[in-house]
Parts: sequence; structure tokens; C-alpha cells
Amino acid sequence: MHGGRAMEKVYDICCGIDVHKKLIVACLRTGRKSELREFGATTKELLKLADWLNESGCEMAAMESTGSYWKPLYNVLEASEIKAMVVNAQHMKAVPGRKTDAKDAEWIADLLQHGLLRASYIPSKEQRELRELTRYRKSLVEERSRELNRLQKMLEGANIKLSGTVSTINGLSARNILNFIVDGGVFSEDVFKEMLRKKEISYHLKADPKQLVDDLNGVLSPIQKRMIKELLKHLDELDIHIRNLDDEIDNFMNPEEKDAVKSICEIPGIGETSAKTIISIIGTDMERFPSDRHISKWAGVCPGNNESAKKRKSGRTSKGNPVLRSTLVQCALAAAKRKDSYFSAQYARISTHRGKKRAAVAVAHSLLIAIYHVLKDKTAFRDLGSNYYNQFNKERKANAMVKKLMLLGYTVTLEQAIA
Repeated sequence: MHGGRAMEKVYDICCGIDVHKKLIVACLRTGRKSELREFGATTKELLKLADWLNESGCEMAAMESTGSYWKPLYNVLEASEIKAMVVNAQHMKAVPGRKTDAKDAEWIADLLQHGLLRASYIPSKEQRELRELTRYRKSLVEERSRELNRLQKMLEGANIKLSGTVSTINGLSARNILNFIVDGGVFSEDVFKEMLRKKEISYHLKADPKQLVDDLNGVLSPIQKRMIKELLKHLDELDIHIRNLDDEIDNFMNPEEKDAVKSICEIPGIGETSAKTIISIIGTDMERFPSDRHISKWAGVCPGNNESAKKRKSGRTSKGNPVLRSTLVQCALAAAKRKDSYFSAQYARISTHRGKKRAAVAVAHSLLIAIYHVLKDKTAFRDLGSNYYNQFNKERKANAMVKKLMLLGYTVTLEQAIA
């Protein structure tokens, strides 16, 4: 790496750290001298490492982003006011000149000292904690969906067609009907009328009373009834946990984050919960992303370059941030249902030729671009409208149609229609 002229040193005293599950190897570089030390992965050992770096006057520490093992160490160094960077392992492999017998910690220290490492973005402690809260909430919502699917399958196995009766299986009407059935009740038209009178079920069910009786009288064994009771109890507990987390997230967010959530909620398809998840991941400061393409690539919703040397390549997106990507795709599907918007028109146009999955990712990409500019420019969202694409490509489409007609032997003269 240093063949020929010596490279300029960026740091006089720095530390390269190789992080493992149960072992931390640190290489402290002071000028040309190196000192290797090993530490355990317990908090006590991590504090010893932090004390050593502080006593040595370490200007910067660097470590690989290996799994989640780097997080406890980064938190300790941050609390000890030691500057630290986390670097992508692939980026380090791309730097030439490594000696085969060099330890990872020594190599990291060498690259760091000469300014050859590019730091990955690590959010502030507050944003990391907000991110943990929103991710935990998302996992509970996913668990609730799995439990509802399990309940649905159990009911189908017992020939109880509840989903064809109510609009949602997790609603109040469905719950009251289920409680009646698992307590040994037999559904009849009289029972239906009584439940209506007590306002235990909705007047707007999907089936008439006679059909309800046929759909809801299945065959449940005693063990199935007990399982459904336990499942319903678990669903109630999950609902309580999710509501508590909603309050916790709302209380934890600072005023700037709350304003950002309010701003991006104006974009079609983005609800408050999704907005909070998005802000917890990307933050409110867009200056760290030079352009909307950078944030799109980071999120994993930006298709690669499709052409090179006249060869068409795959338009697949990069892996990106899985939580952000899935949230944006979910918002895209909601936006596709909003009539007379740019996003619904985009989804309809792309899904026709490229399929629904690619259309959803394309709309997710457009949503993220809108979010980026709303936050960066501090401006309100303005929908371009469902006819924007047609107007934007008006001249190109006209020329393409003229060319087709000319190939068929026609002479075409275009005149602007008078409105």
C-alpha cells in the first residue's frame, strides 16, 4: 500500500478495532508504532478498552460493521466521548495493498491513519433509540398479523366462515361473535337480533341473517375452543403493547421530528405510523444525502443502470434498508388506491407492462423522492396529478405515432387543437 512515496498521515494516534462475538482485538497506532491488545466482549472489558484509548489520547477509532457486535462497543465509546467510525467491510476489501499476514485490527488502523476509510452513517443515540422503538412496534404488528392468520385457518378448519361475514376478523363484531361461539353458543336468527339490539355487532355485516346462521355454525372441539380463547387473549395483549408503544414513540419524538411526520403525512399513501417509521430511519436532516438518488440507493428502491454498451441489464434494486424499503412499498400500495394522483397513475402505467411488484417499488421510489424534497426544501407536498406523465411526454409520444403512420405510407401534418 505504501510502495514508493510515503503516504500522508491523517491521525497521529488512532485505533483499529476487530470486533468478534466474544473477543475484541484493538491496534493502537502512535506514529509508526503499533500496540495490539485483546479484550473480552463484556461491558467491563469494553470500558477497559475505552479507558486505554482515552489515556493514550486516541483521536479516532474505527471498526467493521460486523453483524450487530459493533453496537455495544460503539455505544461505550460514544459515552466515553471517543470519536469512532463504523466502516463497511466491502469497502475495506476494495483497498489494495494488504499484506497477507496482517491482522484485521492492524489493517484497519493502517487505513484509518492514512485517511483511507469511509465512515458509514451512524445516527445519533436518540435516533437509534427511536428506530428501536418503531422496529419493535413493527415486529409486534407482524406478530399480530400471524396470529390473525392462525385464527382464520382454525375457523376455516371448523367450517366457520367468519371472514365472509365481517369486514375485518379483528373488529368488535367479529370478537363478540367469536366469544359467543367459543362459550358454547349456537348462532341463530334470534341470537343475531339480540346482538344487534345490544349493539354487539354491526348493522352492516356482509351477509343476511339466514346466511349468517349457516356460515357461523361450524364444528369446534373443546380443545379448539380453548386454543381460540388463548389466541384471542394473546391478540388483546398485543393490542395493548402496540398502543403503549404508540404513546412511547409519540412522547420520545422531538418537535422537529413531529413536524417532519406531519409534513410527509400530506403525501398520498403515507399514514402517521408509517411516517414515524420513515423518520426514525432517515432522520430529518437530508444534508447527508447529496441528492435524491443517494437516499434512494441507500433505501434500496433505486433501480440500477439499465443499459451498458447497448446491452440491457437487470433493473433490480440494491438490498438497502429492509425496514425502510418494506414500509415504502406498503405506502406505495396504499398510494396506488388514491385516485387522480401521480402515484396511482404511475402504478397503473407500470403494472400493465412490468407487473405489480415492480410497479410498487417504482412508486416507493417516487414516494421517497417526494419525502426527500419535502424535508430538504422545507416545502409542502404538491401532487403532480394523474395526467402529468402524459403531458410531460406529449411531444415524444406524438413523434412516435407519426413515425408509425409514416411507416404505413401516410403523410402526417400535426396541428395544435384549439381548446
